[in-house]
Amino acid sequence: MAEVSSGQVQQQFEQLAIHGQSSMSQEVQVAPASSKSVRFPLRPGKGTYGDRCIVKANHFFAELPDKDLHQYDVTITPEVTSRGVNRAVMGELVTLYRQSHLGGRLPAYDGRKSLYTAGPLPFTSMTFEITLQDEEDSVGGGQGGQRRERVFRVVIKFAARADLHHLAMFLAGRQADAPQEALQVLDIVLRELPTARYSPVGRSFYSPNLGRRQQLGEGLESWRGFYQSIRPTQMGLSLNIDMSSTAFIEPLPVIDFVAQLLNRDISVRPLSDSDRVKIKKALRGVKVEVTHRGNMRRKYRISGLTSQATRELSFPVDDRGTVKTVVQYFMETYGFSIQHTTLPCLQVGNQQRPNYLPMEVCKIVEGQRYSKRLNEKQITALLKVTCQRPQERELDILQTVHHNAYYEDPYAQEFGIRIDERLAAVEARVLPPPRLKYHDSGREKDVLPRVGQWNMMNKKMVNGGRVSNWACINFSRNVQDSAARGFCHELAIMCQISGMDFSLEPVLPPVTARPEHVERALKARYQDAMNILRPQGRELDLLIVILPDINGSLYGDLKRICETDLGLVSQCCLTKHVFKMSKQYLANVALKINVKVGGRNTVLVDALTRRIPLVSDRPTIIFGADVTHPHPGEDSSPSIAAVVASQDWPEVTKYAGLVSAQAHRQELIQDLFKVWQDPQRRTVTGGMIKELLISFKRATGQKPQRIIFYRDGVSEGQFYQVLLYELDAIRKACASLEPNYQPPVTFVVVQKRHHTRLFANNHNDQRTVDRSGNILPGTVVDSKICHPTEFDFYLCSHAGIQGTSRPAHYHVLWDENKFTADELQTLTNNLCYT
Repeated sequence: MAEVSSGQVQQQFEQLAIHGQSSMSQEVQVAPASSKSVRFPLRPGKGTYGDRCIVKANHFFAELPDKDLHQYDVTITPEVTSRGVNRAVMGELVTLYRQSHLGGRLPAYDGRKSLYTAGPLPFTSMTFEITLQDEEDSVGGGQGGQRRERVFRVVIKFAARADLHHLAMFLAGRQADAPQEALQVLDIVLRELPTARYSPVGRSFYSPNLGRRQQLGEGLESWRGFYQSIRPTQMGLSLNIDMSSTAFIEPLPVIDFVAQLLNRDISVRPLSDSDRVKIKKALRGVKVEVTHRGNMRRKYRISGLTSQATRELSFPVDDRGTVKTVVQYFMETYGFSIQHTTLPCLQVGNQQRPNYLPMEVCKIVEGQRYSKRLNEKQITALLKVTCQRPQERELDILQTVHHNAYYEDPYAQEFGIRIDERLAAVEARVLPPPRLKYHDSGREKDVLPRVGQWNMMNKKMVNGGRVSNWACINFSRNVQDSAARGFCHELAIMCQISGMDFSLEPVLPPVTARPEHVERALKARYQDAMNILRPQGRELDLLIVILPDINGSLYGDLKRICETDLGLVSQCCLTKHVFKMSKQYLANVALKINVKVGGRNTVLVDALTRRIPLVSDRPTIIFGADVTHPHPGEDSSPSIAAVVASQDWPEVTKYAGLVSAQAHRQELIQDLFKVWQDPQRRTVTGGMIKELLISFKRATGQKPQRIIFYRDGVSEGQFYQVLLYELDAIRKACASLEPNYQPPVTFVVVQKRHHTRLFANNHNDQRTVDRSGNILPGTVVDSKICHPTEFDFYLCSHAGIQGTSRPAHYHVLWDENKFTADELQTLTNNLCYT
């Protein structure tokens, strides 16, 4: 939006007096200066609206122990970065000294600096010496040598008593702050046994024995596992257990791994430069074990590939400068004849003392998670594994809890933690769907969705947008020009039928282009169209793009070029839909196009009749915000912040969006409010909030008197940080428009990346499940598994398609509008239909 015209709107802002400004400003609290002064809003009571029912949640009641918990600081020297080595050291220490020096106690260890016990140890400080055999040769040094022994000095020193009294008070709702320390101790205790049994990844545990391995291609396989976390809830402590799958590197001989990675027999032709780059990227940091020394399976971590072939490599074998080739050394020392002499060697150790290992004597060590980005085929294969119907998932969760046998867990026993093996039964309510208004010229003027679904038959968009000038570009080699023409014509007809003012003929006939030339093709077609339109003072309203079904980065590149370089609205369609051309699909695409060109598909009847509490009574703007981070391994890519805001009132149906690149993996949205100096040394203010407030005023003629801000993708650990920074940005953006302009703000965090799943109490009762076997859309839970005191709820607002529905978790961090539970839950559910 142009900054030029915003000055006029800002003047109007300042001239526009709000009736009741004084009463409104009293509702606004001063933005907190630090997290110490922040108190998240308390629950304003529980919701009552909707049909009551019972659902089951994957939360298991955990009895709070009455043990006397002690914390000890652990110092291990020489210091190592690997938690695995630290755990091995501590494991050896407990085995050797539990009875003699630790008073028979079984401590829980976090793998870093803290040790916890149920009761005191018989000392305040003690030093131990532990010897471990080194299974890994990370520094190299020639080709041979015995396995080294490493000696560690371990100091255990009393630090503090972990107070469970405050945790009990918090769970009972008599204390505001969650005692994180006590929760952390209990989490560590319950993670001890699975950490020893399985491969830990974050808060999850994986094993090849927890379910069938599935090949994902290019040397990867999926392992099944489970997520486990202790959570404070209204029912007390709860253990949240969920099923999980992730990618691991297949424990193959390296030769076989490379063949899978390149998808060919590597003995037939030499490696190309691109092959070498791919192998090096895939294997760097991977742990391998050698197979040419009988039972001595020494382990190494790969640091790179040699630039020369194995047959060309030599190294000094003694201090006198005697040099041997790798081929010669392996034959003389191990009687091993290297077959693949044209392949490079794996390099382990450091550059100063390189250690060369021929690929054929190395096997990948089992249990190494693959943390880089998966390709499309691998993602599809992994999704097939993870996609489970609710009934199957529930059964798997119960079997996992039974298999974990917490009642036999020596650490749980030591600390007095007991876990109920039944899913928590939770009171829920199903909120009714909102009635939706369509255009009066259609046969059906409004509709009440059934089980989260409705269609466009006999209905017309409430406000059809206009597309006078459009073009089509086809990146799929399977689609002929005639097929592209036919598809576009049918889509144009559907847009007309649905209520849009849509020209049936394109500015230019569809053109076919190659995906690798996406930028050149888009810009050329845009210029060709504008050469026709510009002399007539017209613009290109829409570009229809046909994509291959598997298109890699093409979609992202195309959107970036259209949105940022050309300022062009685009609609992508996959090849499979071009050939199918179903009416339902065309109608759905028409709805997407209409919104993109500024139309409205439908409006909430309650919005038109001004019956939405805390929205209909005064001009209200609703924001949605999120930050998308690059995949692991993309270290230089920026994070992308996106903010949308409603641009109409009272309908709250039309949204404008802004996108901004920011620092890599930065969660706080940097450009919500900006201040900079212009060339005349004047201070200029701007940013996404200010732009969207100005465009709301421009569109409605009124400035918002209430702000509701839904913020996606924030983890619990970042709640305070995000609220302090972003609420401050909202305040400053408002004040930059008019000195005393401070509308009341409600700030709600929406989390989808959690592990709470809700299941129907009776899977066979058709009245309580949708067609996919999931809970009904509109199901809301604000009791038992929710926060002991704060204003949060789970809402599943959509119908399931496949797999198990994931309810969104809403947590209110700031509320000057004083919503009741029913008001916010109903508004949130209804907004999902607009």
